[in-house]
Amino acid sequence: MAAIEIYTTQLCGFCYRAKKLLQERGLAFTEIDVMMDQGRRQEMIERAGGRRTVPQIFINGKSIGGYEDLYALDQAGRLMPMLQAAE
Repeated sequence: MAAIEIYTTQLCGFCYRAKKLLQERGLAFTEIDVMMDQGRRQEMIERAGGRRTVPQIFINGKSIGGYEDLYALDQAGRLMPMLQAAE
């Protein structure tokens, strides 16, 4: 399966929803908490093309955006094919 990374903070409702959606689909992911780690936050901003909000989600190193982008991919039936194609 594709490598999924999600940059989060502990107090973020959208982060919670993104993780829940991934878990409901049976998808493993690596969570990177940027709440207290400015180095990791800066890494996220650079990887996400300047976006500063969490979550920021990456599939095989490619930014797909935040929760709403993830949800839209899932609702359109494009998330699982994207993950399978990325294998």
